[in-house]
Amino acid sequence: MNAKVISIYAADTSGVCSALYELGGMTVVHDASGCNSTYATHDEPRWYDRKSMIYISALTEADAVMGNDSKFIRDVAKAAGELSPKFIAICGSPMPAMTGFDYSAAAEEIERETGLTTFFVDTNGTHSYLQGAEGAFLNIAKLFCREGKEKQANSVNIIGATPLDFSVNTSVSSIKKWLLDNGFSVQSCFAMDSSLDEISTAPQAAVSLVISSDGIAVAKYLFDTYGVPYVVGVPVGKSFSKKLSADLKRAVSEGVCINSCGEKAVENAHMIVAGESVFASSLGAELGAKTVATVGIRNSEVLSGTDIFCEEEAELEKLFSQHKTVIADPLFRPICKVASFVSLPHVAFSGRCFLKDIPDLIDKDVSKKLNL
Repeated sequence: MNAKVISIYAADTSGVCSALYELGGMTVVHDASGCNSTYATHDEPRWYDRKSMIYISALTEADAVMGNDSKFIRDVAKAAGELSPKFIAICGSPMPAMTGFDYSAAAEEIERETGLTTFFVDTNGTHSYLQGAEGAFLNIAKLFCREGKEKQANSVNIIGATPLDFSVNTSVSSIKKWLLDNGFSVQSCFAMDSSLDEISTAPQAAVSLVISSDGIAVAKYLFDTYGVPYVVGVPVGKSFSKKLSADLKRAVSEGVCINSCGEKAVENAHMIVAGESVFASSLGAELGAKTVATVGIRNSEVLSGTDIFCEEEAELEKLFSQHKTVIADPLFRPICKVASFVSLPHVAFSGRCFLKDIPDLIDKDVSKKLNL
């Protein structure tokens, strides 16, 4: 995002850490000492009440300049021997990307020394959290998902659940309850309140529900490899939730993939919703509002013909000025010269600043919740 006033989204490394946080593996970010606070305390609200094996390699200037890769490999292998993680994931920051660190070779060497499944996620700290989370989810699916028992009738994989998009409020548990109330069961959840063992059974699901842009790649993989169709959308509001439930049932019966949040009519053209592609488009569908995706998927896999993808601050300011009401993270407020600004905090954008103000909109009266 090109910006002078507003914030930027959490980096790809934070996405990796968030996606893998609860799965029992050891995540190592190749970066300078002290940078763990960025990935943990700033972007990861679970850090305060739940432990996870997330570490920094403590890369020094001498190590970077001299290419001391053996120290990284040795330290990771030693830590794994002491901690016994279920897997090892490594990812990178800008400095090792600049020096050409070979993550693939390092992962192979660590796996050979430890006997543990080891993979790398291609990050460099300059992309958004969604790219990192997508890579982490995809590696988990490819390495641990196996076709086993028969398909479980009306079972659903929830894909794309991280606190960066859904905070640590009741949203994810509300999605699970909504599924149960509509005759479905939860097969797995990538990757909140779900274990690695549960996620490994994802191929047995009848359908996947993609609730964030970082889940699209995994949903496609499960469809192409195991024939699990997917539906894209977040069950926000009463009306859109009903549509999403019907689309999930159609996907199960017909074996088709459906972009639910991309099928909408704009009735309230004066209103615009800004944010991550899937969530913003789903909320826009519920409200009959325009959507501007400021991060995430930018094409028809998620967005409708009336939706816009924009990550340039100057263009966003101009776009917002053309509408009476803007629904967005509070840190967008400085560039919103509009009659009505509706605050909807997004952890990946404003971090811990407004955690207590993030509402649970799942199957709720959105207008009442947002005081529209």
